[in-house]
Amino acid sequence: MLGNEVIDNRLAGLDAAPIGDKARAMLPLLEKMTRDHGALAPDDFAAVRALGVTEEAITDALYVGYLFNIINRMADALVFEVGPQAAFDSGAKSLLTRGYKL
Repeated sequence: MLGNEVIDNRLAGLDAAPIGDKARAMLPLLEKMTRDHGALAPDDFAAVRALGVTEEAITDALYVGYLFNIINRMADALVFEVGPQAAFDSGAKSLLTRGYKL
């Protein structure tokens, strides 16, 4: 796990966050998909393709962004409440110890 400090640091300054150029190129595309998906056009993909991001990687990023958008909209519509940090810490510890089990 990265830890809260690392995640908070990256979210606070995505322009300066230590992430790869390919990942950074995807951020504006994912933001546009989230905020103004009707305006997406082929030119929006030019920057990521120019940096060598594969079609598979673009598709994967779009799927992940799409699923997070669905989760967020459902949570908002159903007025989900975010639990306390202790609950997240406990869940993370459990997953790191035992992994996912069906």
